Amino acid sequence: MAIIVILIILILLFAFLVKGRTDHPGMDALRNWDYAHRGLHAANVPENSLGAFAAAMRAGYGMELDVHLMKDGNLAVIHDSSLKRTAGAELLIEDMTVSDLRSYTLEGTQEKIPLLSEVLDLVNGRVPLIIELKSTKDNYASLCKTTCDLLDSYEGVYCMESFDPRCVAWLRKNRKEIIRGQLTENFLKSNTSLPWIMKFVMRHQLLNVFTRPDFIAYRYSDRKTISNFLCRKLWGVQGISWTFRTAEDYQTAKQEGWIPIFENFMP
Repeated sequence: MAIIVILIILILLFAFLVKGRTDHPGMDALRNWDYAHRGLHAANVPENSLGAFAAAMRAGYGMELDVHLMKDGNLAVIHDSSLKRTAGAELLIEDMTVSDLRSYTLEGTQEKIPLLSEVLDLVNGRVPLIIELKSTKDNYASLCKTTCDLLDSYEGVYCMESFDPRCVAWLRKNRKEIIRGQLTENFLKSNTSLPWIMKFVMRHQLLNVFTRPDFIAYRYSDRKTISNFLCRKLWGVQGISWTFRTAEDYQTAKQEGWIPIFENFMP
């Protein structure tokens, strides 16, 4: 009997820890959209470029994009901290300024690394945005504040998400009005340098008690967890899933109620 009681307590505690926020009125505006991963990129149209974002809008898609805080306080839209993969340079975006950006092009094209302000001017509220905050070890608060301050004057629909729970917790504390999401995956099989216990906590969303996200953004192949079941089915938290590269996975996710982020095909 004691063991049964302990198990019930643990299950109830687990359920409490993964609870999110479900009453944000802005969530409805994000639903019923498909989101192009880093824009609608293809051959000669690099990811996270103005060309990719323009293509996504022309096709009627929302878009997901990645934001880093640069040395001069501006916000660059690029996935990796390193420019090596996309621009062929052994540099970190956090060590650069706006003037530095103009010296590099993306994937052998004439596209430059855009600023978030340039992307917002281009989109101008026409489609919703999923903005991923890409923090470093020490800059999460300044990244969050700078991004929020810029978006204060933006009139379009958007949300913010991050793998870094400190960013999501910052939004909860300082900008409750902004739709926030916790990105995660099965960190137990990833190559990240996180301690094992932190990988377990992140995989099972046990920090939701501190972040109370409006949505969870989970890697599609890792989605079948008890935490997702409790978070989505028990508490009713919206799920966003990434990244779909086949029509079959996309259709399955839609049937399961996930908002899809897709790449390399058009739904």
